Amino acid sequence: MTSAPRLDSRGEPLRLLHVHAHPDDESSKGAASTAMYVSQGVEVMVATCTGGERGDILNPAMDRPDVLSNLTEIRREEMERARDILGIRQTWLGFVDSGLPEGDPLPPLPEGCFALTDLQVATEPLVKVIREFRPHVVTTYDERGGYPHPDHIMCHRISVEAFDAASDPERFPEAGPVWQPLKLYYHFGFHHKKFVALDKAMTEHGLESPYAERLASWSAEPEWDARVTTRVECGDWFEVRDRALIAHATQIDPQGPFFAVPLEVAQQAWPTEDFQLVRSEVDSAAPEDDLFAGIPGPEVGEADVRRGAA
Repeated sequence: MTSAPRLDSRGEPLRLLHVHAHPDDESSKGAASTAMYVSQGVEVMVATCTGGERGDILNPAMDRPDVLSNLTEIRREEMERARDILGIRQTWLGFVDSGLPEGDPLPPLPEGCFALTDLQVATEPLVKVIREFRPHVVTTYDERGGYPHPDHIMCHRISVEAFDAASDPERFPEAGPVWQPLKLYYHFGFHHKKFVALDKAMTEHGLESPYAERLASWSAEPEWDARVTTRVECGDWFEVRDRALIAHATQIDPQGPFFAVPLEVAQQAWPTEDFQLVRSEVDSAAPEDDLFAGIPGPEVGEADVRRGAA
């Protein structure tokens, strides 16, 4: 159930924009905090850069010729289901999936794909979304892309570019009236410290950890883990996150590693989703526990009047 909306200093609902590379990324990165903020009356939009046209079918139950031949349409339908589960708005930026190149040497990226699009051309649709939706907070991937998929890295690049360009009246004048988002975050969902904690919790519960092999070959980067500034406690919404993930049936195997850690173990061992604050137009001291920390709200009396009138 959605509560009375959290408001900014103008009495408008707080707004959060996630920029993601492919359909399913919105459900595997930050989805529990998304669902939590929706429950608080925050307006949330996901801008999806590509349609995931060149993605693999990662769920054996869906690995069929009829699915492969209709993958673009099916992934859009999966996105609609996940959108409804999370309670968000969603828009497509309209670029074509680059695919994940494999081999040594790596093959060239396909002509016309998102990752090869001119940066300014790729940035303009996102600037338009920002100016129309007017988010207070924007999230995207770090400079590594979270993992080195060319679309994730390009998603990072256009998000950083658009964060600045959206408030500049001389840039992309056809994209609508300017808007200045107040905070920019990177997702930090896959970091060493978190997986160590989950691995330890599984062992303590007498369960086989799905991360033991991965951690054995993972060189810790303390300076990377230290980049986390913001831990949003959202364990109560992990179940919503899981339902949104399962909606992406071509990409998520319900018996796979995403679901190897029981819900209650994950809630106890690491009940937060983690972010790095990289840009801020407001004062907010780290560590934070809220993506909207430091963003001024209305006076109590003013807020009560507005809510009563609604």
